[in-house]
Amino acid sequence: MKKTRQKTFDSRLNYGVLMPVFVLILIGLLSLFVALKHSSYESVLEEMMAKQIAWTVIGIIAMIVVIHINLHVLWLLSIPSYLLGLGVMVLPLFFYNPTLVKATGAKNWVSIGSQTLFQPSELMKIAYILFLAYLIIRHNTKLSERKVTRDLFLIGKLLLATLPILMLLKLQNDFGTVLVFLAILCGMILLSGVSWKILFPGILAVLLLIGIFIFFITNDLGRQVLQKAHILQNYQLARIDAWLNPFHDATGKSYQQKQGLLAIGSGGLFGKGFDKTQLYVPVRESDMIFTVIGENFGFVGSTLVILLYFLLIYHMVKITLESNNQFYTYIATGLIMMILFHVFENIGANIGLLPLTGIPLPFVSQGGSSMVGNLLGTGLVLSMYYHQKKDNYRQLQRRSI
Repeated sequence: MKKTRQKTFDSRLNYGVLMPVFVLILIGLLSLFVALKHSSYESVLEEMMAKQIAWTVIGIIAMIVVIHINLHVLWLLSIPSYLLGLGVMVLPLFFYNPTLVKATGAKNWVSIGSQTLFQPSELMKIAYILFLAYLIIRHNTKLSERKVTRDLFLIGKLLLATLPILMLLKLQNDFGTVLVFLAILCGMILLSGVSWKILFPGILAVLLLIGIFIFFITNDLGRQVLQKAHILQNYQLARIDAWLNPFHDATGKSYQQKQGLLAIGSGGLFGKGFDKTQLYVPVRESDMIFTVIGENFGFVGSTLVILLYFLLIYHMVKITLESNNQFYTYIATGLIMMILFHVFENIGANIGLLPLTGIPLPFVSQGGSSMVGNLLGTGLVLSMYYHQKKDNYRQLQRRSI
């Protein structure tokens, strides 16, 4: 009896999602070992590795639990998880480490004394996706208004749900995470069936805003305006300068960007080999973890990591397209956008295509909150596949009877 149950459970798991995730986690642990060993954290290497492994185990357990949560329970959890997430996101404004805030410029971690506990925004991403999916489903069941009017109301509801999060992130000075939430929002709006009569002008408006922003950051007067309006701070402008010209202040503000580019370039085609690094890169264990992969495993190893992400996204999209439930579909869309943006921004920043924003590389960078959040998201996608297979199995049993 046990064998039959185990076989049935195994057949409901999607290994196309699971395998890339676990390979990326393994690569992350190896890369983290190298990054910590060749940094100021060498003296606490074992402790920090143990913490990362512990958070990974917690994340895997959470993922397994989420796989078994059915659609009805997820629906009921949508509003409470969103409200709880907002409450928890207030904590870093009061419980923070002044030393960490001085070093990063952001109050995005909950700390008690010198002990850093977790980053609420990483877990809020999952609650936010659930809540947006809930809002879209509830809204689309009301078809009394004209389509354009109805779509405008939907966008208004989604923006109202997003606004409190953006305000809290602004208070935390966490601009990078703001971009993640906006990427999730845009992806879910696109899939919600909003009319192109609204989307097209909206896309043009966004492109115009990006153009205006670029104009402002590329001249002194514009930068003064952004600073006086408290849109950007000095450390954020310094990151933009380092992106535009990573060698303009090679020993100062652009040191991190310059060292990262040199590390990736020095890896060549096949890399120097595991644990062979000659360049120091600040914050290599988190934001700059991809430089370890580039230096140790070269272009081939870096390409393999990127292909693993493509494989993961491919199977997530495949599961989404095969789903016969819209709530699951919207959840999966938000998760796919979240992972895609993280990968694009982190790797793009490491290779100089984008400015550094402190976005971690999913399943690879150091960070317990990020690991748990990403594994929870993976669990939600696997839950979609698991329960769909479960329903199909029940239908086959009924037919056989």
